[in-house]
Amino acid sequence: MLASDRELPVSGGPEKRAYVREMFTAIAPTYDRLNRIISLRLDQRWRRYAVRRLGWERAPEGMYLDLCAGTLDFGAMLASQPGFRGRVAGADFVQRMLRAGRGKSSRLVPVNADALSLPFPDAAFDGAVVGWGMRNLVDLDAGLAEAARVLRPGARLVILEMTLPPNPWLRRLYQVYFRGVLPRIGRAISKHTTAYTWLPESTQVFPNPQELARRIEREGFTDVRYELFLGGVTALHVGTRA
Repeated sequence: MLASDRELPVSGGPEKRAYVREMFTAIAPTYDRLNRIISLRLDQRWRRYAVRRLGWERAPEGMYLDLCAGTLDFGAMLASQPGFRGRVAGADFVQRMLRAGRGKSSRLVPVNADALSLPFPDAAFDGAVVGWGMRNLVDLDAGLAEAARVLRPGARLVILEMTLPPNPWLRRLYQVYFRGVLPRIGRAISKHTTAYTWLPESTQVFPNPQELARRIEREGFTDVRYELFLGGVTALHVGTRA
């Protein structure tokens, strides 16, 4: 059954995994363009800020991980920082997304891998970033645990993810755009019938920032903090591997 013919599998399980792979394979050619349009280019600004919070300067020649890397935008931004002399592994289980990001940086190495079963040894990385990918995991806690496994003690994990504004009035206004306008823009450009319905639907069931912070702590991170952008449409979480 096609994804457009059934209810979106936002709750998890093998159907969610299959849908996410199919969806991102289909929208890879228009993914970067749509990110800029629907975020009014704020996605780039938030990534730059997140890279600063990573604290890569402590190990400028280190190894870093761009998890759920997609088209490698986050990893490329880290790799392009003045003074950065390390390497970034961009891990994603959708090959077409990785291919769409090829050539963004010579310091960036794409790795076709599942975030729940990474092909890296324990304590391999000096830091990790995740840009709007945690919602798409079949098992959030397993993904956080795997991130903790591959990070060295003292390394930071930085996560950017969609959320909903805490202010009720702003949330209602945002829902008009998020569930009404955004899917229409996405369908018009990507030609995929459900990909940009998936974005608001998966956000609705994803843990709120407070709960996500608790779950990050539970999987091996300390000093976990978060902040909200644009009234709470995106959250940035930062935690340190214990």
